[in-house]
Amino acid sequence: MTLITEIESELMAFADRLADAAADAALPLFRNLPSIENKAAPGDFDPVTAADKAAETAMRTLITATYPDHGIIGEEHADVASQNGLNWVLDPIDGTRAFVAGMPVWGTLIALGDDQGPQIGIIAQPYIGERWAAGPSGGSFTDRSGTRPLTTSGCTQLDQATVMATHPAIFAGPGEWDSFQSVDAACQQVRWGGDCYQYGLLALGTVDLVVESSLQPFDVQALIPVVRAAGGVITNWSGDDASQGGQIIAAATPELHAAALKLLAPAAIG
Repeated sequence: MTLITEIESELMAFADRLADAAADAALPLFRNLPSIENKAAPGDFDPVTAADKAAETAMRTLITATYPDHGIIGEEHADVASQNGLNWVLDPIDGTRAFVAGMPVWGTLIALGDDQGPQIGIIAQPYIGERWAAGPSGGSFTDRSGTRPLTTSGCTQLDQATVMATHPAIFAGPGEWDSFQSVDAACQQVRWGGDCYQYGLLALGTVDLVVESSLQPFDVQALIPVVRAAGGVITNWSGDDASQGGQIIAAATPELHAAALKLLAPAAIG
């Protein structure tokens, strides 16, 4: 038993508090942004907003006050070293481009992990009032109609699967686009533009497969407990640990995961 499992209910409740704090900071600025900062080089677009920074600051303030010995890894501010082996990994607004465009598929990602990887994960979409939460004891989805357990679709065959990815441009590595197109051709349909929300849909059973690349650790760590709690599989394209980001595949079942992995293998790194 780890420290996280010993006090799981306490930590899950605290993760919910973090999501609430991030929502309070971000929602007043959704569809109401005074300005947008572009972090990318000229000719590219990598936005960051006051909402990203304020939401992460709000979560960091709570963590520091409540668990000062915990580490913090976030997208917008400097890392804080852990004193007890536990680290919060935060993405205050995953899908900032969607946030800027006024599309409600962005979300706040919150993970808590130890030396075994992420153990607690939250995907929160506060504008439409949806939240996925998962820990060692299982996971749940909450919306305005109530709370229910997570479960994937159970799809095992590519020709019956809906696959999602955020944008074609993420497949920029050698052979990645060709490998993704092989998956696309084998599946029933592809949908674009999901960011973190597409992994939540996989955990609800409405999407069967998510294939992405170019992700950072804070983009993926909160997703891992959620997908697993729903009965899904999430790895990198080599079938190994997904927690450090990069090339990511999430599938409703081990069978679907294995079938898609074969098509992605030519472009897998490592």
